[in-house]
Amino acid sequence: MSWKQNSLMARKGVAKGMPGATHEITEASQGKYHYVYGAFVDPVLTVDPGAVVSAETHDAFEGAIQNETDKPSEILNFPYLNPQNGPIYVNGAEKGDCLAVYIESIVPRGPQPRGTTVLMPEFGGLVPTAETALLTAPLPERVRKLEVDAETGTRWNERITLPYEPFIGTIGTAPEIEAISSLVPDYYGGNMDLPDVAPGAIIYLPVNVAGAYLYLGDCHAAQGDGELCGVAIEHPTVTTVQIDLIKGWTIRSPRLENESFYMTVGSARPMEDATRGAYRELIRWLAADFGFEELDAYMLLTQCGRVRLGNMVDPKYTVGASILKSIAGSPA
Repeated sequence: MSWKQNSLMARKGVAKGMPGATHEITEASQGKYHYVYGAFVDPVLTVDPGAVVSAETHDAFEGAIQNETDKPSEILNFPYLNPQNGPIYVNGAEKGDCLAVYIESIVPRGPQPRGTTVLMPEFGGLVPTAETALLTAPLPERVRKLEVDAETGTRWNERITLPYEPFIGTIGTAPEIEAISSLVPDYYGGNMDLPDVAPGAIIYLPVNVAGAYLYLGDCHAAQGDGELCGVAIEHPTVTTVQIDLIKGWTIRSPRLENESFYMTVGSARPMEDATRGAYRELIRWLAADFGFEELDAYMLLTQCGRVRLGNMVDPKYTVGASILKSIAGSPA
């Protein structure tokens, strides 16, 4: 039996984790890609729980950077970065529910070299930024265009080939009242840049408005912890997800499940607060659904909890806190 058949999505979801009708969002049917998360635009697609949706995602620059001689500061129109497919309206979703999104596959598309990473002025983990204002001069701009192949990986140079380890950098639901840039991660998901949001995982997202309004995009072919220079190997894809709905399961921030562990996600500044938020939600989850006493869970995670740094460059930092399923046991 696949672990997915015993997942929270399968046990709690309206569709019981079973795939339903298939849908496709092409560049043509998407039309305008979105740079804001909110419930103030018309959905591009309306689906029932169980729907399997394939979306043609753009890279983080909507394909604007074509050559290594391009200067990002002259081509890009900040903050119009991280174009999002959607929104997808999920029938039956109401505030206080939870979307369960199983990531089925992420396949690169488009002509080679389809991968892009860059150095941009005042953006990255080791440079002065608008939030960390210093007199130090910005680093010079640099663009690398890279061949990305699902089988052979990303060819960095003659000596180094990085494995193809794709994930969805930006995915989430509409906030309740705000309209928030797709560059910002928060309680609804967003630009978490968390490598565990990968094929074979289920991400759980809070529903804040009727229909949920699911957005996704900004897929990465590879990324180290922290996304240090601010830009992973960005690439256009066909990303396929299965969407289910869990009624009445109210969560404060995203959660994730894969074959090996349960994870909670925190996004905040400073990084300590993102970590604290992630761990607090994991402790509360263990207490609510796994039979732990809260302080015992706190002490246990001190010994076996794991932390994954998603990004340390965005307007808010993202951290995932996790526990192995073999330790957590089965939820009620």
